[in-house]
Amino acid sequence: MAAVDIDVPVETEPQIYNQDDLERQAEGFKEQGNALYSRKDYSEAFNYYTKAIDTCPKNASYYGNRAATLMMLCRFREALEDSQQAVRLDDCFMKGHLREGKCHLSLGNAMAASRCFQKVLELEPSNREAQQEDKNAATLLEYERMADFGFEKRDFRKVVYCMDRALAMASACHRFKILKAECLALLGRYPEAQSVASDILRMDSTNADALYVRGLCLYYEDCIDKAVQFFVQALRMAPDHEKARLACRNAKALKAKKEEGNQAFKNNNYEAAYQLYTEALTIDPNNIKTNAKLYCNRATAGAKLKKLNQAIEDCTSAIKLDDTYIKAYLRRAQCFMDTEQYEEAVRDYEKVYQTEKTSDHKHLLKNAQLQLKKSKRKDYYKVLGVGKNATEDEIKKAYRKRALMHHPDRHSAATPEVQKEEEKKFKEVGEAFTVLSDPKKKIRYDNGHDLEDDGCFDGGDFDANNIFRAFFGGHGGGFSFDSSPDSGPGNFFFQFG
Repeated sequence: MAAVDIDVPVETEPQIYNQDDLERQAEGFKEQGNALYSRKDYSEAFNYYTKAIDTCPKNASYYGNRAATLMMLCRFREALEDSQQAVRLDDCFMKGHLREGKCHLSLGNAMAASRCFQKVLELEPSNREAQQEDKNAATLLEYERMADFGFEKRDFRKVVYCMDRALAMASACHRFKILKAECLALLGRYPEAQSVASDILRMDSTNADALYVRGLCLYYEDCIDKAVQFFVQALRMAPDHEKARLACRNAKALKAKKEEGNQAFKNNNYEAAYQLYTEALTIDPNNIKTNAKLYCNRATAGAKLKKLNQAIEDCTSAIKLDDTYIKAYLRRAQCFMDTEQYEEAVRDYEKVYQTEKTSDHKHLLKNAQLQLKKSKRKDYYKVLGVGKNATEDEIKKAYRKRALMHHPDRHSAATPEVQKEEEKKFKEVGEAFTVLSDPKKKIRYDNGHDLEDDGCFDGGDFDANNIFRAFFGGHGGGFSFDSSPDSGPGNFFFQFG
């Protein structure tokens, strides 16, 4: 039987390096890391410094070099750990203290940074870099103080300004970024706020503060259901997050109250709707977009209740909160039309049409312009004291009453001023009757044509007395007014020949 070759493992003795060999090897790794660092190849430099540390884990300078590399890679938390390890190994390692301070500063911990720079100055009082960095730490503390004061006073622009300056020195501070993002949201600058929060969530998806800010932006953009999801997630990550808890409660309350108001309005219960919208407006003054809608909704309910002036005020409040809110302009314009404030209505409809050039908006604008034009000429319906839908008989009755009321003969005993005024009114009554009793002229008048421009009363050929005689007595009729002392005001009679 042929023999079978079998591979038998041969035990090899492990290589044992003495301490000098290990140190030389570690120094080699460090030198390679230094060369790569000089060429700005920080990722590879990090790998070689790590090899040096693994070979000689008690060398402070290796941790210090790796910390410098991590700082260039903007990995400040890891750099901070390496710097702290370096100074634990060598408390007199000046560069270690300096780098630890810079990491604290970049992460927004100015007080800890200042302690590190003070340690450097103890070791080397003339160290200019430490002196300058210590000043930066003091400046950062001042920006924090100003931001806290600004937030307390609700001066959110000031807070954003301070945080921008602070982040120039503390670029890796999530706390500063979150405060800036929250204030941007409170200022209505939602895309900027969301961008900051999203950047943080890409690095740390469980960051409760960033989740809260994302929810806040959605809440202020009236996406309440999505906002609640983010608030709930933030509370899951940090159950004691008070701001997320309050925002979640407000969001749910606001949604419920608004929906109650909408339902009451649909049920034609306008008083209840008006009250519910009023209650909703007290829930969160910071929610600009939702409150703008609530003001507009309350204006709609108010208009139904004939509270037109209050409705105009509510629409104005909505526009102050959101000057792009077309619905509020349209609602206010309609209220202006209903209160015959046509110039204001035209301004609002012009704003709407400039923003959205639709045929409907054009029609509304044209109608408002027509009503404005009509409002600037004589209102013959008002002259006769009738409505715009008055019948022919109603117009005749109104003319009879007004013509007799203002006829010059009736005021023959009055002062010259009164006589002149009554004569003017008598003529206007005749003009009004001439137009409104003629179907063709009435249509042209109702359509906005200026009949004086058309020459209907031009050239002095219009005589109110002729209209009066034709109406009351024909060509052969006569009339007289009784102005005796025994007759009461407004008493008169006619004699027909």
